[in-house]
Amino acid sequence: MISPKQYLQKVLSFFQENGNPEIAEGQMNYMRNKFEFYGVKAPGWVKFSKEIMKSEGVFQNEELKEFVRLCLNEEHREVHYFAFQMVEKATKKEEEDFIEFLEELILTHSWWDSVDWMTKMVGWHFMRFPKQVKSVTEQWMASENIWLQRAAIIFQRYKNYPTDEKMMFDYILRVKDSEEFFIQKGAGWALREHSKTKPEEVIDFIKNNKLKSLTEREGLKWLKKNGIS
Repeated sequence: MISPKQYLQKVLSFFQENGNPEIAEGQMNYMRNKFEFYGVKAPGWVKFSKEIMKSEGVFQNEELKEFVRLCLNEEHREVHYFAFQMVEKATKKEEEDFIEFLEELILTHSWWDSVDWMTKMVGWHFMRFPKQVKSVTEQWMASENIWLQRAAIIFQRYKNYPTDEKMMFDYILRVKDSEEFFIQKGAGWALREHSKTKPEEVIDFIKNNKLKSLTEREGLKWLKKNGIS
């Protein structure tokens, strides 16, 4: 298998050759100019990532971390996305301490797109190592970092995750007075997903706790759409 640096050069060559400045401008505006973009739309880089990972392979363990860190040293967001694609391919084969690397990724170039992507992998990891859930998420909630807190609140929302309702409600209540948009939105998102299987519980929780209007609105969205609340 080629080295992480050689792999990165192949990735960069693709984006440099296929970028579109007009598309890049729109992408940068959408992301509030937080990152540079080459201007390659998702279908293009997803197709490329599948092809090159099939031909060149997927790193694991320390080589994976080296490669991902090299990608994250680049300023263009699509390169970060490529790295996340590889992490997604590798996560289910990594060991218990991989949660430390997932935390690192949550905290690196943090924005909603990367954090929400990482929390999906956090959920997969916790399904394999459930004994870590409480200790890790408690640390994240205590960190006062909004992205770690968001991750602790929303990681259970993905399909097939056995939601710990008591823990989720507890975490939402701890940050219910937060003025941070991404905390309010994340809490509402978690409630909305939970309402699809436990509508009465979510209705009661929202009714009995004074939540931010954004959280309440998001939490009730699916229920209202389906004429339940």
